[in-house]
Amino acid sequence: MYSEFTWATDGPANGRSGEGLADSIVELVSRTDGVETICDLGCGNGYITTRLASLGYAITGVDLSQSGLEIARASNRNAHYIEANIDARLVSRLGNAFDLVLSSDVIEHLYRPSDLLEAAHSLLKPGGCLIVTTPYHGYVKNLVLAIFGKMDAHFSALHDGGHIKFFSIKTLSQLIESCGFIGLHFTFYGRAPWLWKNMICSARKAD
Repeated sequence: MYSEFTWATDGPANGRSGEGLADSIVELVSRTDGVETICDLGCGNGYITTRLASLGYAITGVDLSQSGLEIARASNRNAHYIEANIDARLVSRLGNAFDLVLSSDVIEHLYRPSDLLEAAHSLLKPGGCLIVTTPYHGYVKNLVLAIFGKMDAHFSALHDGGHIKFFSIKTLSQLIESCGFIGLHFTFYGRAPWLWKNMICSARKAD
């Protein structure tokens, strides 16, 4: 289950960094052939859905945050938004005819990340595309955090909510492939190589 996050702004999450990640997502979607219909799982305040709708895509956003969806609906009347948990039951409400499902920095908040990927698989057409982003974690980055004494701050357990899953390329790949996706491709956003802020995985549903 995706816990509700209370939104107080119609801008991107995480300020300038979030805007840069959104730029990368919009560019990747724009370069993906055959996409007309898109579902954004964990759309929050609709920042990315609004940008994609302005490019002519038919957008559906899903989130559990009432405050986020209020902002999204006020900002973008050309998209469809529903308040719902992210799980495979979404297909009964939305069907399985999306060309692309995206989810930006949501999967790391889920107790059972497979819920998101199973929902995406159910919502996509055969051969449909998946784009998932999540903070990047790798051995070099973790070593640097340890050397500079930043491990406790980075993996803080002293506040409610936040990230509860920390993915490497290997573990995210294993999870996505186990849920029926193929053709995985990774790109990265932020900082220097191997110290990236985020990884962006694109894949497709097997025909």
